[in-house]
Amino acid sequence: MNGLLIGRFQPFHKGHLAAVDFCLSKVENLWIGIGSSNKSNEKRNPFTADERKEMILSSIDSDKQKRIKIYYIPDINDHDKWTFHVDSIVPKYDAVFSNDDFTITLYKKRGINVLEVPLLQKDKISGTNIREMISLGKDWSDLVPQGTKKVLLKINANVRLSKIL
Repeated sequence: MNGLLIGRFQPFHKGHLAAVDFCLSKVENLWIGIGSSNKSNEKRNPFTADERKEMILSSIDSDKQKRIKIYYIPDINDHDKWTFHVDSIVPKYDAVFSNDDFTITLYKKRGINVLEVPLLQKDKISGTNIREMISLGKDWSDLVPQGTKKVLLKINANVRLSKIL
């Protein structure tokens, strides 16, 4: 069975890693869609799709990586066509994993099996919160996996975010 998990991963954090582990406990293979892949260097989407892919792959152990494939999902700004757009990019899947109400609604409307992902400390571990902490020079490193931390330090995320936010 194949599953699909879509997120912006701005940045990939420990909540995302827990979601990947949850998904892999339910399916053989997991397609990870990097949403808004056509956007970067802006407030909500400061990191490029390639940077986000590197964050994901460097945070997931090699055994799990064998069961994962990553796809870029650019925005098309048409909610009615969005899930079909995703289907044109990723291989066939049996279930969608999400905790985003809008995504759940769109897929359920099509009769596609949606499994809700348990959230890990959503009040503390969120991309918005982490981006803000990085830009303000606060300690954010315990909220992301080591792989993501290395990527964020390598690309000088603090400098980029302080200019954008």
